[in-house]
Amino acid sequence: MMSKIKSENNYRVTIEQVNASDNGKTLQFEFEDREDLFNVVENLKKGSGLEAPIATRVAVALRLLGPVMMKNRKHALFIDFMPHFKVFMQHLKNTVKKSAQEK
Repeated sequence: MMSKIKSENNYRVTIEQVNASDNGKTLQFEFEDREDLFNVVENLKKGSGLEAPIATRVAVALRLLGPVMMKNRKHALFIDFMPHFKVFMQHLKNTVKKSAQEK
């Protein structure tokens, strides 16, 4: 029997400072995620009730922070926040799911 292994999605994030009067700064990094970030963005745009640009930012922020927190959930920086993050994510997922069912 073949097991279905979900491959990682690889992304590169580039942030450019656009309001600098001279040489704006640039920050770039790569990361892997089990989720398809583009699907996450689209789902939040459709079902979160947020304006599209805000939903995009929230989706990207959550996919950057969430896996880091899960991997380091016992780290002092995350231990107190983790239960609240879990509740927030459950609420967000239920909101998006409910919105999709209503359409």
